[in-house]
Amino acid sequence: MSKNKTPEEVNSIITNVIKVSPMMRIIRVKPGGWDLPEYKSGQFVVVGLPPEIERYELSTEEYKKTKPDKFIKRAYSIASSSTQDYVEFYITVVHSGSLTPRLFSLDIGDKIWMGKKATGMFTIDQVDDNKNIILIATGTGIAPYMSMLRANALHRKGKIMIIHGAANSWDLGYQSELELLDVMMPNFTYYPTITNPDLEAAKWSGDTRYIEDIWKDSTISDKMGFKPIPENSHIFLCGNPFMIDSMIEETAKIGFSEYNKRNLEGQLHFEKF
Repeated sequence: MSKNKTPEEVNSIITNVIKVSPMMRIIRVKPGGWDLPEYKSGQFVVVGLPPEIERYELSTEEYKKTKPDKFIKRAYSIASSSTQDYVEFYITVVHSGSLTPRLFSLDIGDKIWMGKKATGMFTIDQVDDNKNIILIATGTGIAPYMSMLRANALHRKGKIMIIHGAANSWDLGYQSELELLDVMMPNFTYYPTITNPDLEAAKWSGDTRYIEDIWKDSTISDKMGFKPIPENSHIFLCGNPFMIDSMIEETAKIGFSEYNKRNLEGQLHFEKF
């Protein structure tokens, strides 16, 4: 039984909480008596809580006070596919934040507000089926890519590679699922990297570089069997805005341009936190 008392406006219920690491959790939310309209993988939806919900016990002082009668809302990328009867989010706690410390205090059975429509242009449906796709993420930026893979991305003719960067291995959410796909699917490559290997309990044998450094050498070409250029590939970036800004600059050097409503021929797609 939930300990949190919430007003009638909440419209969904938490059905599962997976503690990935002390700072990261996977939360599954099911609409209460309504169905989320079909959405495209890569889109996001808004979730919210009233401010009276207790905050995570390890959180710090809240940096921004909210009005007692005002819901705290934020947009989160969806990690599940629209064929599932729940919506999955991969969330990292901001200890001084308003919403995530409250989300981290919730458990199975607690109620939450969720918007009734997903939105966003960070999708692969506009990418030609023969084009290759490189999905680059840091931290919880991996979430929209999981939705893509769980839908129909792996049935594409082009190759797909995920590069996922995190501080430590325990922050590489979905690692087991992605490693299994790497073994099973010939057109898919998973490449993790961590930047703080000295804290690992067991020796880390993988890459320890920043994503920008991986991009600059032959790693991607060696793994995928070709050099990614605008003519054969699309690149997706999600996560840390510093990584995204740096990668926008690096990919522009070989002709990648931003995909947007004014440039539907662009090959570079990004979502900043």
